[in-house]
Amino acid sequence: MSDHNNFGHNYNDIVQPTQQIEQVALSDISPQDKPWDKHRKNAEIISSYYKKGGMDRYAKRVDLCSRNLDFRLVDDKHRGCQKLKLFKAQFCRVRHCPICQWRRSLMWKAKAYEALPKVVTDYPQYRWLFLTLTLKNCELTDLRDTLNDINRAFKRLTELKVFPATGWVKSIEVTRGRDGQSAHPHIHCLLLVKPDYFAQGYLHKKDWIVLWQQCLRLNYKPILDIQAIHADKSPVGLIAEILKYQCKESDLCADADWFIEYVRQMHKTRAVSVGGVLRGYFKALEEEPEDLIGKDDESEKADDDDTVMTFRWNTRIKKYILVRITSCNTRNIQYKDTA
Repeated sequence: MSDHNNFGHNYNDIVQPTQQIEQVALSDISPQDKPWDKHRKNAEIISSYYKKGGMDRYAKRVDLCSRNLDFRLVDDKHRGCQKLKLFKAQFCRVRHCPICQWRRSLMWKAKAYEALPKVVTDYPQYRWLFLTLTLKNCELTDLRDTLNDINRAFKRLTELKVFPATGWVKSIEVTRGRDGQSAHPHIHCLLLVKPDYFAQGYLHKKDWIVLWQQCLRLNYKPILDIQAIHADKSPVGLIAEILKYQCKESDLCADADWFIEYVRQMHKTRAVSVGGVLRGYFKALEEEPEDLIGKDDESEKADDDDTVMTFRWNTRIKKYILVRITSCNTRNIQYKDTA
């Protein structure tokens, strides 16, 4: 998935080497790039949490993540305009870094969107279900054991004869409990079922609850949700829901002690898994994306003559500020950066 937006300004208006240029923010030039500011601001918080937890190496890596961003100004042949396209950044690749978590999600979504049409072509009459499986909150210190229980229970579920899916994409999400101490782990799952599922072998919500309770070996009825995707609707939006994040940034940033224990509990756990016939299509979702920038679309091919705009994170105003423009048509122009 490329990182680009319609460029609402004439960049020649910004490139004015004969006069002093005040600070120009990335979010002002390209409003759709505002997420960069939010994620980088949260990265500063997470870096301080890692440091508090004695994880200095991670703290340093997150602190240095994406300090500079280089964008190319490229032509969009489809839209007949220019847009910004990220082409260079240094990512820390720390699992719980807000920037890298966001970029990783974008790359996973791009891979899923690319593979989905192949699934539809090979299984044209099959249907999709969106399943959310939960259980009661657990103590944060018990999160790893609870996740192991959940994953074992899901494996039991898929091995039941009545389990209707021929393939699935599963993700684990963890939210911070309202008490600020506990954790709420749950599963989001996209299921591919045969065309006759609604005529034969259909499971009502109450049936799913019974099965999930049995597989989890609980003494209470757990809460879950099951939705059927309409035959003429694409599951693209649900794939985005599944792959969005493992823990939302507001929970990660809410409390240092909760975050530190969460990191310990989540160490080397898997966020996404794929099974059944979908494994051949979506296996890449189980792996760390090598590319966190995004490949070019055919309509936005860059070349050596493109203008390059460099933005640097300003810790004082919490924004990415334009610090340099390099163009084949102008000399290298430096901008003020009063960090």
